[in-house]
Amino acid sequence: MGLVIVLNKGRILAESLPLLAKCGIEPSENPNESRKLIFGTTTGEHQLIITRSADVPTYVEHGVADIGITGKDTILEYGSNLDFYELLDLHIGKCRMMTAGPVGVEEPEGVLRVASKFVNIARNYYHSRCRQVSLIKMSGAIEIAPMLGLADCIVDIVDTGNTLKANGLEARETICDISTRVIANRASMKTKYDAVEKFVADLRDVVQA
Repeated sequence: MGLVIVLNKGRILAESLPLLAKCGIEPSENPNESRKLIFGTTTGEHQLIITRSADVPTYVEHGVADIGITGKDTILEYGSNLDFYELLDLHIGKCRMMTAGPVGVEEPEGVLRVASKFVNIARNYYHSRCRQVSLIKMSGAIEIAPMLGLADCIVDIVDTGNTLKANGLEARETICDISTRVIANRASMKTKYDAVEKFVADLRDVVQA
């Protein structure tokens, strides 16, 4: 029984496809050379869906896909009442979720203005520190928010830190480590148990090798 596997675009897709290929699962055509979002595979059994990261948990939770491959940041941002299983850490796409602010500038007293794409993660983090914040939802160019006076600091994914430095920011507190995870639909764990278990076992062997 074949599986429907959803992956998010970008770095995770680029790093996941070679792992899937080692498991014998390859798209029937190159996703980088096609405008398609749904692909058959060379096995003739599985199907791949390629979408934006925020949609991966939605597809898995609602049963559109049996398996999802996405970052831990996406899973954490999706919410605490997750209606799917997290099965495997692929140890790729590694980075950190961090706070960052202007170099040498202390955080102000009172309500802290925080800009982030990850408002749920930011809210939970500052709530755990009993810090009152005003969250500003942004989709891109978060690093310039403090420079423009929109926010006091930001919460974002940090890899090399070069983008922060280029915009006069410094990394501060690490909220959590991020890597790519495999998630599965709850119903699929029952109706396609053998197929899901084989898929995860094959991927685990590839990662451990």
